[in-house]
Amino acid sequence: MMLLLVWILNAVALLVVAYLLPGITVASFGSALVAALVLGLLNAVVKPLLILLTLPLTVVTLGLFLLVLNVLVFWWAGSMFKGFQVDGFWWAALGALVYSVVSGALASLLLASAA
Repeated sequence: MMLLLVWILNAVALLVVAYLLPGITVASFGSALVAALVLGLLNAVVKPLLILLTLPLTVVTLGLFLLVLNVLVFWWAGSMFKGFQVDGFWWAALGALVYSVVSGALASLLLASAA
């Protein structure tokens, strides 16, 4: 049940990002649900492999390259289907930042209400 609520809150966070940033578009709430699922799967499966492959670069940049990986995963999720579009790298960077903040705030509200 909690996983379903987090998934819905992540979709709402994507809608908030699309509302705030003109370079990111989400067609509908259904598209936001699919995009949140795709983004979650990419973060769970692909991102750990990318972190492992780029570990030397991450160490040299003192971890700052992880921000670039986060942006690239967000941008890649935006290019996977038409319902969720990201217009470029810098919109992806801003979108990933806003998405992280909004998603974290919504998740903390959910955890605070569950306790």
